[in-house]
Amino acid sequence: MGSLCLVLVVLQLSWSLSSSVPPPSSHLCLPHQRDALLHFKTTISVDCDFYHDDGYRDPYPRIDIESWNKSIDCCSWKGVKCNNVTGHVIGMDLSHSCLLGSLFANNSLFQLHNLQWLDLSSNNLRGSLLENTSSLFRFHGFRRLNLADNGFDGIISSKLFSQLVSLTHLNLSYNGFFDDIESYLRFDGHGFDMLARNLTKLRNLVLDTVDMSDVALTSLLNLSSSLEHLSFSWCQLHGEFPTQAFQLPNLKVLDLSGNENLAGYLPNTNWSSGLELLDLSECGFKESIPASCGNLTQIISVGLEGNSLEGQIPDVFGNLRKLTSLSFSSCNLSGPLPITIFNLTKITHLDLSYNHLEGPFPNHVSELQFLEELWLSYNSISGGVPSWLFTLPSLLQLDLSYNKLVGSIDRIQKPSSIQEVYLSYNNISGSIPCSIFDLVNLTSLDLSSNNLSGPIPDSIFDLVNLTSLDLSSNDLSGGIKSDMLSKLTSLEFLDVSSNSLLSLSTSGNDVNYSFPQLTTVLFSGCSVRQFPNFFRTSKLTFLDLSNNVISGGISKWEAEGWEGLISLDLYHNFLTALEQFPGNNLGYLNLRSNLLQGPILSTFVMMGYVSGVVLGLSMSYIVFTTGRPWWFVRKIERDWQYNFKKWVQRNRVRRN
Repeated sequence: MGSLCLVLVVLQLSWSLSSSVPPPSSHLCLPHQRDALLHFKTTISVDCDFYHDDGYRDPYPRIDIESWNKSIDCCSWKGVKCNNVTGHVIGMDLSHSCLLGSLFANNSLFQLHNLQWLDLSSNNLRGSLLENTSSLFRFHGFRRLNLADNGFDGIISSKLFSQLVSLTHLNLSYNGFFDDIESYLRFDGHGFDMLARNLTKLRNLVLDTVDMSDVALTSLLNLSSSLEHLSFSWCQLHGEFPTQAFQLPNLKVLDLSGNENLAGYLPNTNWSSGLELLDLSECGFKESIPASCGNLTQIISVGLEGNSLEGQIPDVFGNLRKLTSLSFSSCNLSGPLPITIFNLTKITHLDLSYNHLEGPFPNHVSELQFLEELWLSYNSISGGVPSWLFTLPSLLQLDLSYNKLVGSIDRIQKPSSIQEVYLSYNNISGSIPCSIFDLVNLTSLDLSSNNLSGPIPDSIFDLVNLTSLDLSSNDLSGGIKSDMLSKLTSLEFLDVSSNSLLSLSTSGNDVNYSFPQLTTVLFSGCSVRQFPNFFRTSKLTFLDLSNNVISGGISKWEAEGWEGLISLDLYHNFLTALEQFPGNNLGYLNLRSNLLQGPILSTFVMMGYVSGVVLGLSMSYIVFTTGRPWWFVRKIERDWQYNFKKWVQRNRVRRN
């Protein structure tokens, strides 16, 4: 009996183990759906050699449809999702897969009638949404459709939205061929109204850059109360935005940015309490910012830049403890700098630039532990530059230029990891504190157009990450040594012009110095005494040495190299000879107000260019004082100066 029990136990255990092991896998994929997918594959090519709207190019397909193989169950293919019971293909995600081609009305993809979600975003697919892909909009079970960032175009009419009653997510943003405005996606007069009325389950609606100029804004009032994400940026909306749309009960994201003809007012009451992101930048909203914004307790990001607002920034923003990004740039706001904003413990980006804010900074702030970008330029902020700004542990960019800051820069006690500092066009005085150069991660420093005096500290040349340095229009004195300057191997832009007591000195090893990144050097209005030939091995493009005291000549040896130089300004010096032009690609050379004489001028005369302007060779023009007409000389100079300033502005290091 005992043996029988043992046998029964063993048999039962054996049965249990065998029943827990799954049977050999069988193909779930239905043959006709597999064939439809394989046929779709033949109609599309894979090509990663194109860029998306954001300038990004996929280096390789995220999903490689070339790997789809008839011998493998299509439910196992990457990017394909099947129902585990029926085997129907119910979902496809082929986003960022370098797909190139046109979807025509008879495409086999439209035979997958059980599709519930489809993501073809960020490819290079083309076709008319109405004429070529309308079959997609007839799938009753469709819940998610993402066709963003492709080349689809045409009219979006009411015919497309009569049957998509189950749709919860729709993204048609960034479509069309961007060099032809006629090929954008565009809603007709009734298309959006049908969408708003029929798609009652919508939670996410993203239509960025879709032309909605024919949409009546009152149709927004018919949108589903289930909406959580509503994005209509750069859609050519116009008219007055209905304030009721701010009150959709489940709304978390509202983006209307870039609709410059969209007017309206921020509601005084009844905001959607769950709102997390509000972007109304570059619109036409008016009047003041209401105190009701203080009720947005869940808000994370607010962007109102570029609107026609007025009045002060209400203190209630200091109570929005989840806020990480706040931008009121170019809003015509006035009044005191709101001190409560400096209490935002999670803020990372704060932009109040281009307003009329005034008053000083608070004496001390310790809450801004996560602040990365602080932009307050073009205001009327007064007082001193607080040293605590440079100690904020996460700060990367600080722009206080074009304000009314005075006094000296205090010693920095605990330097941070800051990378960019812009303090130009203030009234900052005194010497440049050596401690500012303890900011070892600096890439851009602009202290121009202040009242700084004294020598430039040698410690500046230890900032090996520096790419842009502007100390122009101050009262700096002393000398910049070539051997010290050569330590700044990352430097691209250097402007120390309009410091009349500042000189440039060379050393015996100048020939060995290298400036691998340097493209622009502006030394105008200083006390430079000799031509800086040590720059000749660099990538220098613009060199301005005008209004200095350079004497003697430029020898043939000194003129060799300079392969990248296209502009050289030596106006108002004491040059007596020029044996050879520096470089072979000069587009502008200004030699006016010098003491030039000798063979090079004789050559010009023999060529017949005695008017004072020499045209031809590889140069656009050369200017020097040998004749008339002066009006032509001055016109050329004005044109050059204008274009030169534009070039500098484009090529200077800018905040991202």
